[in-house]
Amino acid sequence: MIILVKKVCLINMKGGVGKSTITVNLAHHFAYKDKTNRVLVVDLDPQFNASQYLIGPASYKEIIENERPTIWNIFEQFTPMPGMSKSSQLDPTKIIHEAKKIYNHGHIHLIPSRLELAYSLKNPGQKEQLLAKFLKKVEDDYDLILIDCPPTESLFTTAAYLSSNHILVPVKPEYLSSIGLPLLVNSMAEFKKQYEDHKLELAGIMFNATTNYSPEERKSKSEVKGIAEENGWYVFESEVHFSRSYPKGAREGKPISRTSYARYSKAANFSAFAEEFSKRVGL
Repeated sequence: MIILVKKVCLINMKGGVGKSTITVNLAHHFAYKDKTNRVLVVDLDPQFNASQYLIGPASYKEIIENERPTIWNIFEQFTPMPGMSKSSQLDPTKIIHEAKKIYNHGHIHLIPSRLELAYSLKNPGQKEQLLAKFLKKVEDDYDLILIDCPPTESLFTTAAYLSSNHILVPVKPEYLSSIGLPLLVNSMAEFKKQYEDHKLELAGIMFNATTNYSPEERKSKSEVKGIAEENGWYVFESEVHFSRSYPKGAREGKPISRTSYARYSKAANFSAFAEEFSKRVGL
């Protein structure tokens, strides 16, 4: 069976590596392409950074205050709630929100997260496959699905693996940059033992927010590349350079290519990485 949609989870067991920023910028990059312009972002992190980046704080607040469905509803659809009738079936049109509509008929859709998603961890039983089952119903509507994951091993990690066919690992080349990689090695190994029939490949490790500061950055990269070589993991040749325009873009709700006063070289740098990513996952 040929899988048309590419489903990629962005994960690292260490936080602060820029997963949400990379996720949103990749979503914008491909939404402007002719052949990959139907993009869905799944915010699987209770901190909901990708959600706010994509739709802005005001629109996000409206979703929460009006109790519109989020990814929390996917994981809790079979959990009895006091005073509420048991839901029969989730309506994808209510859970999937339009984040961006692109002039070339492309779009970015979003399944937003919320802080309460963390409560799902208190009763994790039999919830790992719920996201994959939900995405299976809508995946034909998309060319690319990007899943922004939290930096911890939990049911959300398994849910992301089951919902993906590729993993992308962003890493910042700094002290303790490699701390999450041994955890990821064990996580993937345990997953493959438990779910032997699920095809999941590591697209590669990419260095984010690089500055070429020596010797610390050079040493950190060497440590990460050593772990990658031991496990046969690909390391992207294209690195995403540090730029203050990335947090500015998050405030403006724009990718690096459209952030006000962002340097062309920074936009071109991210584009080079995105194109290498495209080849790695077969877009």
